[in-house]
Order: sequence, then C-alpha cells, then structure tokens
Amino acid sequence: KASGNVTWCIGKDTSGAVGTVVDSFNQANPEANVKLLELPEDAGEQRRLQIQRLQAESDECDVLGTDVIWTAEYAAQGWLLDVSDFISQNGDRFIQSTVDTTEYEGKNYAVPFNSNAGFIYYRTDEVDQAPQDWEALYEQASQGNGVVYQGFRYEGLTVNFLELLYSAGASVLSEDGSEATADSQEVRDVLEFMANGIDSGAAPKAVTTYKEEESRRAFESGNATFMRNWPYAYALGKDSKIADNFDISTFPGYKGNEGAGVLGGYNLAIAKFSQNPEGALAFIEFATDPAQQKLMATEASLPPTVTEVYDDPEVKKAMPFAEELRSAIEQAQPRPVSPVYPQISEAIYNNVFAALQGDMSPDEAATTMQEDIQKALETF
Repeated sequence: KASGNVTWCIGKDTSGAVGTVVDSFNQANPEANVKLLELPEDAGEQRRLQIQRLQAESDECDVLGTDVIWTAEYAAQGWLLDVSDFISQNGDRFIQSTVDTTEYEGKNYAVPFNSNAGFIYYRTDEVDQAPQDWEALYEQASQGNGVVYQGFRYEGLTVNFLELLYSAGASVLSEDGSEATADSQEVRDVLEFMANGIDSGAAPKAVTTYKEEESRRAFESGNATFMRNWPYAYALGKDSKIADNFDISTFPGYKGNEGAGVLGGYNLAIAKFSQNPEGALAFIEFATDPAQQKLMATEASLPPTVTEVYDDPEVKKAMPFAEELRSAIEQAQPRPVSPVYPQISEAIYNNVFAALQGDMSPDEAATTMQEDIQKALETF
C-alpha cells in the first residue's frame, strides 16, 4: 500500500488536470501524501531546474515529469532509478513506441505518461483528400496555397526534418548511439527536398520564422492549403473561421516508404535521490492507469500512452481524432537516443536552417551536420 510523502516535479499545470490526479491519489491512499511542485511552462526551464536539483543530489523531487528527450541524458548521469521490472510487468498496456522512449542501454528508466505525434492538416475546400506521399503534398501545395510547418531554428525544425528522414528510412545516429550517420544520401535528399520546397514556393519563405503558433495562425487565416502541426491545433482550428473546412491525417509516405512521425510527450521517472521510491512508484502506477489517462485526455487534451483509453467514448468525444492520433503515435519513432541529445538537435536544426535559408548547399549542410553531431558525441 502506498505511504509516505512524494513530491511530483512537473511543468505548469495549466489545465488543472494534474492537480486532480494528485487529489484523487491522496484520497485513495490516506497513508500517502503527494505534493505537486510546478515548474515553469517552458521545457528548457523545467530541464534546467530539474538538473540543478539532480546535480545537487537533492531529495526534493521524488517523481520527475520528463520530456521524452531527457531520459537518456538523465539516465546516463545516474540520476534515475531503473524501473525495468515495472515495465516488464505492465509494459504491454502502453503503445509500444511510447515505451521505446523510456529506454537507455537496454533498461527502462521511466514510465510513459502522455505522448504526442504530429498530423498533416489540410483544407477540405481546396483539396479532396490528404496526399499519399510528401512529393504529392508539395506538388499540390505549389499549385494551391502552400504548406506551412515549423522552419525556425529550434527543436521544432529538428522534428520536422526527422519526420521526413525517418520516412526515408534513415537516421542521424547509429543504432547504439555511438556514431553520427548524417553523412548519407538520404540526409542530402531530404535537405534538398525541403530547400527546393521553399525555392519553388510550395512553402513560403516566411516558414523559416515559424514555430507552432505562427504555422497555426497562417493556416487558420487561410494562407496555407497544408500544415504540419501537433494535435493541439485541432480544437483551436475548430474554433476558428475555417472550422468546417479542414481535416487531418497521419503523415504521408516518402520515396515509396511508409510515413513516420516523431514522438513527443512526457514520461514519469523516479529520481535516484528520492527518500520514498516505493511511494513514488505507487503514484506513477496510479497516474498512468486508464482512469487517470482518460482524465488527462479529456481535461488537458494530453494524448494517452495506454492503448485502450483511445476506445473510450468520452475520450473520442473530447478528441474526435482519437483513432488517427493512436495511429500517429504507433507509427512514430523516438528522437535520437543520446545523453547529448540537446547538442545533436542543435546540430540538426542549425544545418537544416542553413540549407532552407540557402546559406549552405544540402551537400555542405549534411557534411557539417555529421561533423557537429560527431563533436557532440565526443563530449560525453
């Protein structure tokens, strides 16, 4: 039975749903007391404050809400407890791709809490259906009103690039995470494809200044036929003037391969310095059970990691795209698993951005990306 004090350190509870999970747990477990410690909304700030505490070996945080891309970094530093036993007993109720984000060197260091994967949004009054592949999408975009995505120099561009690269069947890192594999024909092809998209006008030049919100506003104001964005933009779109004129689909294929997404979301991990790891695990088990996953989906629009929750009628009502979302998460892959992921991502987005801006040829950008990733790997 759960007992003792547990502090959950996670980003700002903007919807109130996180607080509800905590209250429900405390009511069901009178001998335990979970306290919520809210970190800033900005993911970079959350990471900085968590790392500060972990480096100081502070026992203030028992359960950490960690972005899926921090698992390897924290685990490599020895900051997280191994929860492989829990995953081996309970892992099959989660979507497999979300479990993959908890792995580092063959062990599981977290439990999937919520997930995310992108969609293609398209104007139903401009095209009949979602294109089957990226080539057709860009072709239709150049004849229509264009395609918008996250082309600014930041993490979002890394994701947009990897979605195409994964569809091309390639990656920027070897399977074991030990060496860069960006110096490939596939990387050059994708860079060229994206750069040509801007040159041909299929994507507006302004896309290099867009993050999620700029893309969404351009799409909603009628300035794009297609948009790549996260599921959050769906409900907002249904509240906009194009409410009845758009739909979504999972990612198209590329060069004859299946489409592929890139996973977002948060996992729950137990800090190594926790004074109450048993209580922390009991709380994680509760927070990831179907009832709480349903609450997070309906109240906070956070995509569940538990497969069966997508079949719940109330979840389908709150997320009309539940079926597509589950498929999108199933077809998505984790970002490169490495303790130096932040530097790898920077190597990706800086060089993709240079290619989009025309400051580097796709060939130069691929070569530089390779060198930058290799340098990053050597720092660990």
